[in-house]
Amino acid sequence: MKRRSVILGAAALVLASAAGFFTYGNSSSKLPPMGMLNAQSAADVDTSSVLEMSMGAPDAPVTVVEYASFTCPHCASFHTGPGTKLKTEYVDTGKVRFVYRDVYFDRYGLWASMVARCDPNRFFGITDMLYRQQKEWVAGGEPAKIAENLRKIGLAAGLEEAQLDACFTDAEKAQTLVAWYQKNAEADAIEGTPTLLIDGEKYSNMSWDELKAIIDKRLEN
Repeated sequence: MKRRSVILGAAALVLASAAGFFTYGNSSSKLPPMGMLNAQSAADVDTSSVLEMSMGAPDAPVTVVEYASFTCPHCASFHTGPGTKLKTEYVDTGKVRFVYRDVYFDRYGLWASMVARCDPNRFFGITDMLYRQQKEWVAGGEPAKIAENLRKIGLAAGLEEAQLDACFTDAEKAQTLVAWYQKNAEADAIEGTPTLLIDGEKYSNMSWDELKAIIDKRLEN
């Protein structure tokens, strides 16, 4: 399957809009912040505050790491297909520890991540909403509309308005997430999404039957 390219290296990565405002209900809120980092500045950022989002038993015999973007259609297909079966058959049964790592192709993927990460306890629930509703919240492509759509998803997931607004406009967190993404992507040579690391071995997008066969083989060893 075709995958979107990840742009890494010395070129700056621009992930957010210029300063502006959007109106939601009776209040005005700033758009999510501008984030721009090159490879050198990313290395200088302390990313220890970023939580590794995972599911499953910490001592599970197999670890699956998924690199994915909230704006990637193939990631949405994986999440609603093989990803769902992976959780039910392997993660929930203690056979696989699953780790999700964000990839930011664009500012909207970063914004979605900032909403999902606003409450770590709700991360995977919000992630599920973002992927299942991907076509709806990215529709139109206007920054203010997409920001409003993401805010609605956050509220529907149970986030408080003040909590959501604080997360959504946290410039320092945005910069830290970008640096974290760049460090991870460079370290694991990520070139597209979804990319899976199964016990450290890298695989591109695949069908459920292929993924199941790889995991079963590792469980046998």
